[in-house]
Amino acid sequence: MKHPDFKPATRQEPDPHYLAKLENVIKSYWKDTAICNYGGRKYSYEDVATNIEKIHLLLETAGVKKGDKVTLCARNTAEWAIAFLGINTYEAVVVPLLADFLPDSINHLVDHSDSVALFADEDIWSKLDIAKMPKVRAAVNITDLSPFWTGLETVKEAITDLNSTFKAKFPGGFTPEDVHYPTDNAKDLAVINYTSGTTSAPKGVMLRYECFSATIDYGHRYLPNYHGDSIVSMLPMGHIYGLTYEFLYPLCGGVCVWFLGKTPSPSLLLKAMKDVRPYIVITVPLVMEKVYKSGVAPALRKLGVLTRIPVLNDIVYKAAGEKLMEAFGGNIRYFIMGGAALNPEVEKAFRKMRLPYTVGYGMTEAAPLLAFRCWWEYAPGSCGQAVDCAEVKIDSEDPQRIAGEILAKGTNICSGYYKYPEADSAVFTADGYLHTGDLGTLDSCGNIFIRGRSKTMFLSANGQNIYPEEMEAVVNAREYVAESVVVDRGGKLVALVYLDQKAIEDSGLDPEAVADIPEEIRRVSNRHLPGYSQIAKVEVVTVPFEKTPKMSIKRFLYS
Repeated sequence: MKHPDFKPATRQEPDPHYLAKLENVIKSYWKDTAICNYGGRKYSYEDVATNIEKIHLLLETAGVKKGDKVTLCARNTAEWAIAFLGINTYEAVVVPLLADFLPDSINHLVDHSDSVALFADEDIWSKLDIAKMPKVRAAVNITDLSPFWTGLETVKEAITDLNSTFKAKFPGGFTPEDVHYPTDNAKDLAVINYTSGTTSAPKGVMLRYECFSATIDYGHRYLPNYHGDSIVSMLPMGHIYGLTYEFLYPLCGGVCVWFLGKTPSPSLLLKAMKDVRPYIVITVPLVMEKVYKSGVAPALRKLGVLTRIPVLNDIVYKAAGEKLMEAFGGNIRYFIMGGAALNPEVEKAFRKMRLPYTVGYGMTEAAPLLAFRCWWEYAPGSCGQAVDCAEVKIDSEDPQRIAGEILAKGTNICSGYYKYPEADSAVFTADGYLHTGDLGTLDSCGNIFIRGRSKTMFLSANGQNIYPEEMEAVVNAREYVAESVVVDRGGKLVALVYLDQKAIEDSGLDPEAVADIPEEIRRVSNRHLPGYSQIAKVEVVTVPFEKTPKMSIKRFLYS
């Protein structure tokens, strides 16, 4: 597939600052809608800028200085977005924590990050213990910027009188000419993003302003967006994937961002897509695989005989693709997936359906993108080519044939881990490359193929490398399998499988046939696996596997 017109803009060095882009769209589209809570309040660019300025006054009142740490922990909302922008443009360091972290973990990370202020919603705040966050001077409600708690009564009074202070500062009204955001801070720390809520040796990834500028500008050049476009934001904002590509990248391009607020049900998600009509869907492969297996695949099976006739096969798959596009609002230019590999059989179907999809690759430490290619240049099975703001290489004597660890360095790569020098020395090479922990190969065109995690790779008795992710792709393609994890038990490979109960119920299978499903999965999967990676046993788990915020299975819990 080749797009006939698109040519990405040449990269500028240094990368255009994302806060300059934000300032420009605010001034250009002052009265237009900028961010919204789906089914709730809408904010114009004027509203966003006004609230950013109020947060600046609030932080100043609380004695927060440039470079001080400020934690932001709340459910996804437009108010979360405004709080982030207020802290970020004030040049305090934002510490976004996932709302799903346990209260004790939030208390610990607020203290570990040396945060002097906390922005939260009522639900999160009600579960926290201020005594465990001794450095915090003020805790603020993101909904209305009122104080939950302050260490000094004078600070509480000043925050309470925030609107009066704002009016006194801008007696003639707040106008576009009053909007000015700093851009001389490229090397300064902007965000500390904790990759887990653990209370032992937490890893706070330190990302500079230039990290975000580089990755956001890459998005604008390779995935251009325009004022008038809309996006549905459903990934957690406390994670860099959602923060960067469902919020900052679209907003700095003049796109209207709609926040769903929480993980939506399929029916709510599709309703939001039809109402908003987004230009892009950013998600993880697991979501798209579920959409395919629950909605598209059953319909194709009913037309089984037609799909075996070449001419009709093309027509059927094209119609299925058009129906899926319409279900997502009918305005999609890009489906972007990341965080894991796409199941090969699902990918094959998406190609036949002519979906404008691509799979990228990244990590929190890269803010987050390391590899990408637009759908018309995307090589199936790959995760694209290295982004032009980073240098990516394979640590292998023969990168095209022998998998090696993926290493990266560049403008978008983090500065290390907050107060964790041991991790810094372990994760960076002597010449500055980041150890990703992922294994990959590189084809002659520069496309990167992920082969697995170096920490999850198994070594067979005859020295053969076995990547469980590749085996899981085969298992997940079997009928009735929702998801799986392959583990090594004493040299035997066991597939833990969570079954699609609805598909089983709809099939009308008798109890005996249902009982035979695990063995059938093992038998059929082994036909598609090499001899050195045969599955010895399939075990059924009764609940879905626990997952990270980007929907990757926490496989360490099952090994």
